[in-house]
Amino acid sequence: MGPVELLHMSVFSQSFSPCGRFLAAGNNYGEIAVFSLSAALSPDATAQSQKPVLTFSAHEGPVFSLLSNDCHLLSAGSGEVSCWSWAELIKKNTKPLWTKRPNYKSSLEIPEINSMTFNSRDNSLVLAGGDNNVHILDLERGLFKSVLQGHSDYVHCVSVRGREGEILSGGEDGAVRMWDSRTGQCVHCIEVHKYESCARPQFGKWISCVTTDSDWMLCGGGPSLSLWHLRSLSPTSIFPLIGCQRQTSFYQDMILAVGDGPAVSHCLLGGEVKAQIPCSPQSLNTLQLNTNSTDYRVLTVGGSSDHIDVFTNLSYRTFSFSF
Repeated sequence: MGPVELLHMSVFSQSFSPCGRFLAAGNNYGEIAVFSLSAALSPDATAQSQKPVLTFSAHEGPVFSLLSNDCHLLSAGSGEVSCWSWAELIKKNTKPLWTKRPNYKSSLEIPEINSMTFNSRDNSLVLAGGDNNVHILDLERGLFKSVLQGHSDYVHCVSVRGREGEILSGGEDGAVRMWDSRTGQCVHCIEVHKYESCARPQFGKWISCVTTDSDWMLCGGGPSLSLWHLRSLSPTSIFPLIGCQRQTSFYQDMILAVGDGPAVSHCLLGGEVKAQIPCSPQSLNTLQLNTNSTDYRVLTVGGSSDHIDVFTNLSYRTFSFSF
């Protein structure tokens, strides 16, 4: 890849291997790179340890989402989901196990799949579609079993409430919809931009990120990042972050958020921004915490650059991987 392509690279997605020793990252050119955390964090690490051990072409368009389960890596691109065996990738075999496409209305449209998550209650994969729908793939049978219809524009993000098995989706139409995964019915619709405390008309109404933890939801995009209590369906904290947030995570008694701007924001649940930790990319798309390994427990962050920042301690960047 030439210097011009590297200059215009964006990292959209990341996922750690089940063993926690490897990180997969997807970029805007349809490539997935696999990095070795064990090599990069070893006392004998060199500059070469921060380069991929494997790079391969996964999709024709950008790799918008990556996800791992016990033994597989799943990637979502323009209109399709592919699956690889982690064991084979580590051996540098890049042949996918399968590639599947949702049943789109027209064969002419290739809507991107912007986000995906597992629903462990029924062993399914939940996909956020650029065709305004949420698609459900039954992983046991390898078939798309249902389509959740209700959004009037792109679906940007999906999340699953573990205990309840409820699916949450956020879209360009400004709505966060809550779905009963058994019936496929929408049970609640929150229009975040209609709440005065959250609204930021200058940024629009679109919802770019939704994260859940039991009875709590984080969502943001055009509206300010906000924390909601799902039983009362009301916002409890609004975070005074500049620009649009693209990914968030609950971490212990904090919230981590990335989006416009070159920093990871550490926020307290009450709404206070505790710290903003500088990163190398000028804007950020993805953050991942490695909970699969105690030896390589790191935070990784990617965005508008060919670099992925690695934090061994949440308060400073230790080094960067690069494509």
